Amino acid sequence: PLLGRIATRAAAIRLGSEMGPVATAAAAERITNAIANATANGAQVVLDGRGRKPEGAEGPPGAERVDQGAGWWVGPTILDRVNPASEAGCEEIFGPVLSIVRVPTLEAALRVEGANPYGNAATVYTTSGDVARRVMATAEAGMCGVNVGVPVPREPFGFGGWNDSCFGHGNITGWDGYRFWTRQRKITTKWAVQHDSNWMS
Repeated sequence: PLLGRIATRAAAIRLGSEMGPVATAAAAERITNAIANATANGAQVVLDGRGRKPEGAEGPPGAERVDQGAGWWVGPTILDRVNPASEAGCEEIFGPVLSIVRVPTLEAALRVEGANPYGNAATVYTTSGDVARRVMATAEAGMCGVNVGVPVPREPFGFGGWNDSCFGHGNITGWDGYRFWTRQRKITTKWAVQHDSNWMS
């Protein structure tokens, strides 16, 4: 039932008004290739956004449009039973693709999450405090959330991930960013009374 509701809502998204194009032709090709790779590795396509474009758009799928600005289009796509080792299961696609990896237990889910080379963010939806604590203590991610879709902290906390989702040292905002962009000056002083001083010194 939940997956069906998600698919119904995603299918109703209007391209050109509610969702824009992807940035480049290369991005569109990369996204559609990831979808094809997932299906070749056993994923089921619940909603296929390949070939979709806004009403009134001209040209073949992926071609530039002349109305509402030029663009390369990929509609919302939902993939079920994705192999976690496939591109759609372990890479950041940066496209309108929802990949669903099914696991039998929480422990299996944490193993899949921990094996992923990235670690930007992790979220768990639960009504159990014990489950929430276990995921927060185990997830290999720099930003974690409980019952929130995008676990990005508010300022002044830093935005940043772990593992291959981390660039350099520290976070890009918050106190890490402040310290990175601050040129520190260290001053050491010692004061002693001048014996030859007077009230005009």
